[in-house]
Amino acid sequence: MIIPGKKVHAIFEQRLNRFVAKVNLKGESIKVHVPNSGRLKELLTPGTVVILRELGNPLRKFKYDIIMAYKDGKLVSIDSLLPNKLVKAFLEQGINTFEHNKKDIDKLFEYDFVRSEVTFKKSRFDIGLGTSNKVPVEIEKEGTYDKAEKGGIKYYMEIKGVTLVEENIARFPDAPTERGTKHLLELIEAKREGFGAGVFFVIQREDAKFFSPNDAMDPAFGKALRAAARVGVDIFAYRCKVKPDSIELAETVKICLACRNVSLH
Repeated sequence: MIIPGKKVHAIFEQRLNRFVAKVNLKGESIKVHVPNSGRLKELLTPGTVVILRELGNPLRKFKYDIIMAYKDGKLVSIDSLLPNKLVKAFLEQGINTFEHNKKDIDKLFEYDFVRSEVTFKKSRFDIGLGTSNKVPVEIEKEGTYDKAEKGGIKYYMEIKGVTLVEENIARFPDAPTERGTKHLLELIEAKREGFGAGVFFVIQREDAKFFSPNDAMDPAFGKALRAAARVGVDIFAYRCKVKPDSIELAETVKICLACRNVSLH
C-alpha cells in the first residue's frame, strides 16, 4: 500500500498530549499531529528520527503527521488508521484471487464481500465478511446494508494495530484498553450465536517473530483474548514490511497466548 503525501525526516522532541507532539524540522521546533492515541513510549523518545507526512490540506490544524519512527535502525509505522485499510485490501484481494493453500487465513477468502464498520446488535466491528446473495444490490453501500439485511454478514472481525515489540515478541496493548477488551467479549458473543469471528493483529514493523497479549500492561485484555480463543474466535497476527513510502502485510508470526513476560528467540 502506497502512503500518500510528501515525506520529510525530523527529530522528535516531546509529546504534548495524545495527539500532538513537537519535532525539530530543519532547525525549527514545530507542533505536529500524532495519528495514534497509544503511549508509544518506546518509540517516541527525544532525539528519535521520525518521518513526517504533509498532505497539503490548508484546513488541517497541523501541517504534518508523524507516520513513522526509527527504532534500532528499522522503521515502525505508528499511523493507527493504516491497519484497517491494510486488512480490508488484503481480504478483498484474497477473495478476488482465492486459491486454497491450506492456511488458517484461507477461510476468510471464501466469502463474497468485505465491508467496513458493521454492526452486531449494539456493537460495531471493523470488518464484516458475507455472502452477496443475501445482500440486496440497492443496499450494498457501506454503513447501510447491515441495517437492512443482517443475514448477509457471516463473519465479524476486529483489527488491532501493534507497535510494541520486546525481544522479538509483538505485544498488545501498550496501554490499558477497556474498549479493546469489550471488543473481544463482543466477538465471543457473536461466535456463540453462530457467526464467524476473529481478531487480526497488524504488527506495524518487521522485527517481530511472535505475538503475545501484553498481560503486564493489561491483564484483562489477555484474559479476554484467551477466552476468545477457547470458544473458537480466530486470532491472526501479521508483521508488516515498512518503507518510507509504503507498508504491506508480509507474513504471519507465531501466536503465544501464554508467553507473558518470557522472552522467545
